[in-house]
Amino acid sequence: MKINSFIVLPLVIGLSCAVNPAVRSLPSSVSETPATQSVQAKKVITGADQVSAYLPYLKGKRIGMVVNQTSIIGSKPSVDSLVSLGVNIVSIFGPEHGFRGNASNGAKVDDAVDAKTGIPVVSLYGKNKKPSKEQLANIDLMIFDIQDVGCRFYTYINTLNHVMEACAENNKELMILDRPNPNGYIVDGPILEPHLYSGIGMHPIPITHGCTIAEFAQMINGEGWGGVAKTKPCKLKIIKIANYNHDLAYTLPVLPSPNLNTQQSILLYPSLCWFEGTIISQGRGTYMPFTVLGAPALKGQYSFSFKPVSLKGMSETPLHQDEDCYGLDLRTYDTKLLRKTKQLNLKWLMELYKAYPEKARFFDTSYSKQMGNFNYRSGNEALKKQIIAGVSEKEIRQSWEPGLSAYKQTRKKYLIYP
Repeated sequence: MKINSFIVLPLVIGLSCAVNPAVRSLPSSVSETPATQSVQAKKVITGADQVSAYLPYLKGKRIGMVVNQTSIIGSKPSVDSLVSLGVNIVSIFGPEHGFRGNASNGAKVDDAVDAKTGIPVVSLYGKNKKPSKEQLANIDLMIFDIQDVGCRFYTYINTLNHVMEACAENNKELMILDRPNPNGYIVDGPILEPHLYSGIGMHPIPITHGCTIAEFAQMINGEGWGGVAKTKPCKLKIIKIANYNHDLAYTLPVLPSPNLNTQQSILLYPSLCWFEGTIISQGRGTYMPFTVLGAPALKGQYSFSFKPVSLKGMSETPLHQDEDCYGLDLRTYDTKLLRKTKQLNLKWLMELYKAYPEKARFFDTSYSKQMGNFNYRSGNEALKKQIIAGVSEKEIRQSWEPGLSAYKQTRKKYLIYP
């Protein structure tokens, strides 16, 4: 299959970047050792860090950048680094959580002017999800440089799709500075059904898609997803990651979003995010989101407890605010088990539903505005019914076929890395 993209092979360079104190380091997972992290640091070189591979291509062009706080060269924001190297960045486009990454999940992000560089910032989260013809008029080349975590309901792949659609419509080339997928080893979950497409899922993919951003972009082009026509795909230029493979245990150097604030939370996120469609708190409103699960009604069944409170910039009105929640403490869960099985953990969902005393309320969104629709998160209507009916995990996984296997075959056509 012809893939409409040009891939630039890795080129190691020595760009000197001052440490930016605003960049927040990401604590390590309990399952990874400092030695492992050191090896990773030597081996993996992101697309953004290979400046000499793409800097000449940017010269003389008016550049638009789709970036956030994860967009770094070394430890310095890529916008700041490229501006200092004389690149003419005329517009910044910011996704959910904003350009500097300090907006809460789902919070409205307005257009602004970046105080540090004076560059206009266009929000791509809210009503304006796709850059307009006018917003692209003075741009010769768009750059997409955002760290993804490999999940369907993580909205950056939707932003990617909207940007690709806009670039294809307006004959703009898109350069992708590729980054590792920390959950790239796992391809699992039910395929999203078309009638459940929403702001947290707009592609017929499983919960964990197993692609880097560049690989996913090639799949959008090749499959003609989300308004990107096969007959007029987005022209891509990909700066490939050096020394990366999908099974690599990669520790992110910076927070991908306010509520994924540890490596543990990033690795547990695929298995915990569907709890957002239940009455079970995932720890929003604490400093340990997506590493704990609980609810007030589980008191007496679990000894571990936590209390969600309003946290500015993370979760202002969390589920079960100011109430003691009882349940599971997964902060020390060995995430190597996920890597071994290469599957989402269904057991926690099954266990907590079974333990919950008022089962009619478990999926009932009328309890709180902070509860989302479970079906939109799972991607189908069957899983909710299966959990209620007590269907076995084996049967649930079998029901994800043949869709999951078919997706895996489709994915193979667009992979850049082993």
